[in-house]
Amino acid sequence: MADKIKFALALVILAAGVAGFYLLSEQALILRVLAVLVGLALAIAVAWKTEPGQRFFLFANEAVIEAKKVVWPSRKETIQTTGAVFAFVIIMAIFLYLTDKSLEVVLYDWVLGWKKS
Repeated sequence: MADKIKFALALVILAAGVAGFYLLSEQALILRVLAVLVGLALAIAVAWKTEPGQRFFLFANEAVIEAKKVVWPSRKETIQTTGAVFAFVIIMAIFLYLTDKSLEVVLYDWVLGWKKS
């Protein structure tokens, strides 16, 4: 129950930060943005203290660790793969164009007899 109250408090703090942005409409933009950022930071701090918040931050930390383990392709591999994709797209575009024009000739000229002038 305490976690739900803390989470609700975090949402209220976040809403207060956003409301501060609109209530400070006469102030400089930097102060308005600062109100939102402070509200966001406080909401994160309160949410961090909940059990679901702890699980989320642990999950996020593990996701970052896993992302660091990814073996990214080299520049050469990236260029080769991009070239293969472009070549396939061009070949497929030519194939689809020829198929479309062939069906157009067969249907309109031969079957329906609507010869174009």
